[in-house]
Amino acid sequence: MDAPKLAVYASHSALQIITGGRREGLNVTLFGPAERLTFYRRFRALQMSTLECTNEDCIEKLNSLSDHVVVPNGSLVEYVGAKNVLELKTPLIGSKGLLWIESRWNRKMNLLMDAGLPVPKWFSRPEEVDRLVIVKLPGAKGGRGYILTDSPGEINESLREYVRKGIISDASEAYIQEYVVGIPVYAHYFMSPIMNRLEITGFDVRYETNVDGLRRLSHRRAAEIKPSFVVGGNFPVYLRESLIETYIECGERFVEATGRYLGKPVVGPFCLESVVTEDLTPVFFEFSGRIVAGTNVYMDGSPYLEFYWGERMNVGQRIAREVRLAAEQGRIDEVVT
Repeated sequence: MDAPKLAVYASHSALQIITGGRREGLNVTLFGPAERLTFYRRFRALQMSTLECTNEDCIEKLNSLSDHVVVPNGSLVEYVGAKNVLELKTPLIGSKGLLWIESRWNRKMNLLMDAGLPVPKWFSRPEEVDRLVIVKLPGAKGGRGYILTDSPGEINESLREYVRKGIISDASEAYIQEYVVGIPVYAHYFMSPIMNRLEITGFDVRYETNVDGLRRLSHRRAAEIKPSFVVGGNFPVYLRESLIETYIECGERFVEATGRYLGKPVVGPFCLESVVTEDLTPVFFEFSGRIVAGTNVYMDGSPYLEFYWGERMNVGQRIAREVRLAAEQGRIDEVVT
């Protein structure tokens, strides 16, 4: 069969999908609100089609693209919503079910534990907090609104304010998680049914505006400012090779667990998000069941993917290659939901 076109929301990791699709000979449709498309139209060399839609009618318009495969990214999950993505009739590379699990903290952490991965302690109520914790909001918000504290009173006060502002509808939507001290490491993977293997595609660390900026202040002044974790960019991280093997084994356990949960293992890109402690043990505090913006650090090609393919490619191209090979082999149903 002819290879389908790709469709991606205009944000997050779209540049990778557009350039990666072109390198594999696949046309790409960029969709989203008009103001989001403006940035991409500045680059005349980008060969793409565009589809203007609001976040509310994106799914309806995508359902008219029968010759496309949707590539989910964080902005699709955050702005259109994981629940709405379940209504998508156009094929999506990966698992809609995993995006749904990702959107709720209790389901997300239960899956990590079922995979046998070490996770931080979490607390169901602020009154239970007895150590330093990080309080997280639902969705793919890039660290926005997170709170770092050991005070139950401060947590209650902040959550009441978030409810009052309509950021969350109920305090129970927030997630209170032990703050593990160590090196943040975001591990990127690609699970390929076509090649029958799990590929490691790279690692990154997030550059978080406030908390990283505080490092440049004196201890006294830094203590006067509350840290926040809004992500402004990403850095590549090159791990010790013994640690890479640890992450590969953890990724394999995660793939097996998704098969038990969903009836079919995860397909395509995903990310396990962790902190490496001083004894070089990764502790996993969440996951993303699709491409993450941290893969943009390898826009010109991942050195890890070169070990599998003998050539550098970014994750956008890796996605496009999986779709192209699946179409050529008549196996497209194996890589989409």
